[in-house]
Amino acid sequence: MNTTACPWPPDQSFWTGTFPDRTTPFLFKGIIPATAAGPDDVLTGFETIRRARTAGTRVKAHARVYVGEDRRDDLLPQALTAPSWSGGVDGFVPWMQDLAGAERFSLVINNLETVSPALAAGLGTFLKSLIEGWGLPLGGAEQVAFAGNYAGTAFGIHEGYEDAFLIHLGPNAKNFYCWPAEQYEKLTGGKQPTYGDYRALLEEAEHFLLEPGDALFLPRRVFHVGTQDTFSVSVAMPLYTYPYAQLLQSRIIPDVLAGLAGNGPDDPLNEPSAMADTTAGPGAVADRLANVGSKLLTVAAGRVREAARQHAEQRWATLLSNGGWELVQDDLARKEAADAFDPEKVTPGAEIRLIAPYQVTTLPDDDKDSSQVLLRGHQVGVVLGGAGLDRHTVAALNHGDTLVLPDNAELLDAVRALGTTGGLHLTRPADTKDADA
Repeated sequence: MNTTACPWPPDQSFWTGTFPDRTTPFLFKGIIPATAAGPDDVLTGFETIRRARTAGTRVKAHARVYVGEDRRDDLLPQALTAPSWSGGVDGFVPWMQDLAGAERFSLVINNLETVSPALAAGLGTFLKSLIEGWGLPLGGAEQVAFAGNYAGTAFGIHEGYEDAFLIHLGPNAKNFYCWPAEQYEKLTGGKQPTYGDYRALLEEAEHFLLEPGDALFLPRRVFHVGTQDTFSVSVAMPLYTYPYAQLLQSRIIPDVLAGLAGNGPDDPLNEPSAMADTTAGPGAVADRLANVGSKLLTVAAGRVREAARQHAEQRWATLLSNGGWELVQDDLARKEAADAFDPEKVTPGAEIRLIAPYQVTTLPDDDKDSSQVLLRGHQVGVVLGGAGLDRHTVAALNHGDTLVLPDNAELLDAVRALGTTGGLHLTRPADTKDADA
């Protein structure tokens, strides 16, 4: 079994020296400090989802309740609306047991990073290190929490389709079992998940004991399952490395083809088709369509490189500005941070800093003479340079510095615009007087 200890946050030597083999599971002992992530952070995120449900606010993060291997959507409304528990983890367990009417349960939460600023920042430190030391997953990453005292993962022994890290937060230990795809297929005769009693398969697996602070690397296409006797919380961090063909098919090629559709009735591409000769039949129509289609695709092929460059630059800047987390709609943490930002308080002497783990990035304008600024995945019309936001200021913000705003109208306007992204924290010194005081 591969295990090792490592520094926090992992440095370049970790990714190039300690972690060179990314094809087999690897356990890093005690890598995640309790100050970066803990089980209470996950439960706080769940409480935020419950609060949003009460307020009627749409959120991307969603929870699922399982009893054994049965998904119990009938229990979810009560889990989201019942009076809250008290006493942290110790109070949560009997609260869920009573709600589920069962001794053992599991709670799964997707896109936890959108309801837990603490986990977005804490595990974002790990993700930032991963991006700098390994690379950027083109689909970003998300957080999927598994909380419970379940005898086995509700999904059974199943296959992972992306590289992922499973970060164990405790408070108790968890057993984790892995099988390479070839071994699992030989043992079971296929790739279907295995449910129920799979104790015999566990004897053939590679076993890892996950303790609080451990991180297990799970390569793609590895079958796995977790088991435990006592309550614990883990957060999976899948790395979404979308296939190039998928990006081309879903985004880039449709954009190129849309540009070939013609521009108004005077464009030759929009010339109506000729009346079809009934004696020639549909074959003649098919020939004309094929000829026009071949010409269009030839033109399109010549435009793919430029479209791919634009798409890659946009995706790159967007993901990095969002701390590496995938950009989703109904990000509650972003909305609440944006709502808390008061543009009227953006005055000389006020202080700003970035909300971790988000970064200010730039995207070249079409004319290549200037660059648009992005923060938390959003572009708000702020141009880099001039008397407003310059590279020095951006570098200081990305370094984590707190900046005192000068009496510069253009910079103040840029800060107000960036505040709408939910990526800035704004404070005023206690001795600063309001202008109308």
